[in-house]
Amino acid sequence: MKQLKNYKIFDIKLLKFLVVGVVNTLVGMAIMFGLYNLAGCSYWISSAANYIIGSIFSYFLNKYFTFQDKTRSWKTAIRFIINITFCYGLAYGIAKPFTLYLLSGQKQKLQENVAMFVGMCLFTALNYIGQRFFAFKEVKD
Repeated sequence: MKQLKNYKIFDIKLLKFLVVGVVNTLVGMAIMFGLYNLAGCSYWISSAANYIIGSIFSYFLNKYFTFQDKTRSWKTAIRFIINITFCYGLAYGIAKPFTLYLLSGQKQKLQENVAMFVGMCLFTALNYIGQRFFAFKEVKD
């Protein structure tokens, strides 16, 4: 428990993460909503494409810009992939049934568009915590 007190959540890293996130979100939203609404892809295909492409972009920006992680190890990349996968599954797995319940009686297209937006918000919060304290955790000497 004492180790957790040493971590600050609200600092310059959070601000950098949010800047990277805004850019990544705009690109990701274009991909996700474009695939879903224009190309006719499913909820899962559209949201997954967003996170696969966005995660590659996010990995490099957050590794070098946000968290300034200089390590050269596959372990960091593997932890990042585990984090993204976990956060994606949890966020979108919660968002879809929750939104379908709240918007029952509405058209499926509206339900799933709102569910993707809710999933995106949940993902952002979970992903920051996971990247900060798991994927790019600081190693104390």
